[in-house]
Amino acid sequence: MPTILIIEDEIELVRVLRSYLEQANFTVLSAVQGDTGLNLWVNKHPDLVILDLNLPGMDGLDVAREMRRKSDIPIIMVTARVEETDRLIGLELGADDYITKPFSPREVVARVRAVLRRAGLPRAKNNVLRSGSLEIDLDAHTVSREEETIDLTPTEFKLLETLASQPGRVFSRLQLLEESQGDAYEGYERTIDAHIKNLRGKIEPDTKNPYYIETVFGIGYRFVKESKD
Repeated sequence: MPTILIIEDEIELVRVLRSYLEQANFTVLSAVQGDTGLNLWVNKHPDLVILDLNLPGMDGLDVAREMRRKSDIPIIMVTARVEETDRLIGLELGADDYITKPFSPREVVARVRAVLRRAGLPRAKNNVLRSGSLEIDLDAHTVSREEETIDLTPTEFKLLETLASQPGRVFSRLQLLEESQGDAYEGYERTIDAHIKNLRGKIEPDTKNPYYIETVFGIGYRFVKESKD
């Protein structure tokens, strides 16, 4: 069974989430402080982290930053903060999804399943997409450029797969949101910009002049048909 680590200081919320996740056949670990949660993550190697931003001991953003420095583990951020800038900061750090309190525990379970599905989705045929020196292996779920492996989060990989599978096609932010998240969440279209920014930072030789993923102003993004490599 997949193991979920909840790092959240609201004890009652942890109790409710644990109950719902265990009913959905997940193993659940929990911590009420950022630093203890980070240590638990290092020692127990969970499959996904549900992470509050407002934590004692160590701020949730710092926890996410440290996790992303060492791993591409799926992260779902949970917070009472409603400002869009806070949400985008979390996504720019590499969060795969973002839920604002109050929320339904059933929604959290659905989000966990969706993110895990993206992280380990079985692929159909042996399928490798190439553009210049960039190679995307859909079976192995790996990306490399000039034979150097690039670590992507599940959401970043899904976005790259979607774009690269149809080079030249322009995808709107809403279409990319639906492809990467499974459902379109109202008001969240701009989160795609944060994920694309992270993705470009990993695959583009020059992020100021991207040529793998182009911005189509007023619409969205597209993957170039032929790279300059």
